[in-house]
Amino acid sequence: MPIKRAAMKALRQSKKRQERNRMVKETVAYLRKQTRKAFEAKDRKKAEEWVKKTIKALDKAVQNGVLKKNTVSRTKSRLMKKLNDLKGKK
Repeated sequence: MPIKRAAMKALRQSKKRQERNRMVKETVAYLRKQTRKAFEAKDRKKAEEWVKKTIKALDKAVQNGVLKKNTVSRTKSRLMKKLNDLKGKK
């Protein structure tokens, strides 16, 4: 346990940030899971809707420094590739 006041404050801040980041990551994971389910069901409209929501959440996560830019870029690329494959198979 920290003794100095500044160290105590830093610990409080870090715990708050950790919780906030965890919530963002859980939200993104949930959205990715829903998107994957829509892809597996071959439901184009739902897939488009979930991809849009997922990409928005990923971009916000990068903006807030929760996820790294290249990781999100790779994820978005894969989502769009799957969506375009689904559209092409219509």
